[in-house]
Amino acid sequence: MKVAEAIARVLKEEGVEYLICYPRQTLIDACAAIGIRPIVCRQERVGAGIADGISRSTYGKKIGVFSMQGGPGVENTFAGAAQVFGDNVPVLLIPGDRVGRSFTPPSFDPVQTFKPVTKWAAEINDPSRVMELMRRAFHTMRSGKPGPVLLELPSKIGAMEMPGEFDYAPVPHLRAAPDPADIKRIAGLLLKAENPVIHAGQGILYAGATPELVRFAELIQAPVLTTNTGKGAFPEDHPLSLGAFVVSGTKHGFHFLKHADVILGMGSSLTRNNWAPQIPPGKRIIHCTNDPADIGKEFPTEAAALGDAKLVLEALIAEIGSRKRTTRDVSADVAAIKRAWLEEWKPELTSSETPINQYRILQDIMNNVDCSNTIVTHESGSPREQLVSFWQCLKPGGYLGWGKSTQLGHGLGLIMGAKLANPDKTCINVMGDASIGMVGMDIETAVRNRIGILTIVFNNGVMAGEQNGLLEAVQRYKAADLGGNYAQVAAGLGAWSTRIEKPADFTPRLKEALEATQAGRPAVIECVAKQNFKYSRY
Repeated sequence: MKVAEAIARVLKEEGVEYLICYPRQTLIDACAAIGIRPIVCRQERVGAGIADGISRSTYGKKIGVFSMQGGPGVENTFAGAAQVFGDNVPVLLIPGDRVGRSFTPPSFDPVQTFKPVTKWAAEINDPSRVMELMRRAFHTMRSGKPGPVLLELPSKIGAMEMPGEFDYAPVPHLRAAPDPADIKRIAGLLLKAENPVIHAGQGILYAGATPELVRFAELIQAPVLTTNTGKGAFPEDHPLSLGAFVVSGTKHGFHFLKHADVILGMGSSLTRNNWAPQIPPGKRIIHCTNDPADIGKEFPTEAAALGDAKLVLEALIAEIGSRKRTTRDVSADVAAIKRAWLEEWKPELTSSETPINQYRILQDIMNNVDCSNTIVTHESGSPREQLVSFWQCLKPGGYLGWGKSTQLGHGLGLIMGAKLANPDKTCINVMGDASIGMVGMDIETAVRNRIGILTIVFNNGVMAGEQNGLLEAVQRYKAADLGGNYAQVAAGLGAWSTRIEKPADFTPRLKEALEATQAGRPAVIECVAKQNFKYSRY
C-alpha cells in the first residue's frame, strides 16, 4: 500500500466523509478511490472554512480535513488556519510539496510557518511513520483544548510503499477529571457568593455538557451568559439565560455582569479581547477549563479546576448536593429586564422602513424557520453584532459563533461545511457586502457540489466598521463606499437568487429560497439595507 493510500484509509477509519481540497495534491485521488468525496473549493481560505464548519457544527465528532498543494496553496491557507486556531477548532490541514523542496529562503516552510497557528505541525518524512503521525494528529486535535493540526505530505513520500501492514484504529477522545480538593473549594465559594454569574464557553459544547450546565445553574440559581463561540451551550429560552455576547449583548446580560460579585468561567478560556464578554474590574474569578495555560492569564483567579467541562460540572453538582445558596428569585429579575429590553428594541425588530432595517430581516427569519432544525452563522463585523443578541438559540449546534480573529468571509465556508455535516438541517449564513466581495465566487462551490445553503446579504453600500479609521478619506473621497448587485452575481454562478428593497417582500422570497435549498440548490437573498450602526450595548 502506498503512503497516500494509507492516509486515505486512516481518514476513512476516522469517519471522514469529505476531503475539502484545492488541487494539486496526491491525496485527492487516493481518497476518491475509497469513497471519500472531494469538495474542490475556489480559494484556500474558504476551503479551511468548509473544513472548520464540518468540525465546529459537530463539536469534533466529525473532523474536517483540508488538503491543498504546497507553495502558493498552503501560503493562501494561512489566513483560514489562523481563524480556526483562534476559535480552537479541530481541523486537519494536509499540504503537498514545497516549491523546490528547498529549506533556504525564499522557500516557504509550512511546518515552521504554521506552528503559531496550529496545536502541532509536522512533515510525513518517512513511510514507516505514517501510522504514528496520523495517530498523533487525531489525538492532538481531540484531547484537551481542541485545535488544528498540519501534516505536510510530500508527493515523493505519498508515492512510496508503506512498510508493514495497515494497522490503525480510531483515536479516542480522552477526558480529564478535576481534583476533588479544587471542586470542594469552588463549591464553597459559590455557595457563599451573593450574585454569581456563570460565564460559559464552547468547552461546554465540545464536552456535550449542556444538561449538566442547566442542572448546575438551577442548583445554585446563577444566571448564565455565553461567549459568541459558546452560544447554544445554554438554552436561551431558559429563565436563567442572559444570552450571548460579543461587543454587543443583551441588556439583562450587561446588568448581571455589572452587578456580579463572582464570575465562574466554565468551559471558557476567559480570554480578554474585543469579541468576548467584557468582565468589569473588581470581580472575583473562579475558572474551570481543560487548559492550564488559560488559568490566571488574564485575571487574578481565586479558585480553579482543570478538567473536561462535563466532568467538572458533574463533580460540582455532586459536591453541592442538596445544599442551596440563599438567594432572591433571580429568574424574575432576568425576565423583567429582558421584557424591557425587547420592548425597547421592538421598533427595530418590526421596522417597515426602507432601506431595510437588518433587525427586521433577522426577526422575520426566526419567525419563519424551525429554529430547532436550523444552523445559523454570521460574518464578522455588523452581521455578527446584529445577530448574536437577538437570535434565540434553543439547543447546542443551532448557532455557529466565531471571530476572535474576525476575518471577513469565513462564514461562507463555515456554513457550507455545516451543511455537509448536517444535510437534514436548514443552514443559513448572514453576511455583508464587504464580506461577499472577498469570498463570493465560492458560491459556485456550493452550486457545483449541490450544497443547499441560504445566504442573506445585507447590502448597505458601505464598509461599516472601517469608517471610524477613515474619517478624512471618507469625507474627501468616499473611501468606504461599496457597490454591486450581488443577486446578479449569485445568479451568474448558478444559485437561486433575488434582490429585495422592501421589507414586506422578504418573507415570500425567504420561503421560495428555502424550497430551493431543500432541493440542493444554494440560494442568495440580497437585501438593500440601511446603514445601521445601532447595536445592543449597555
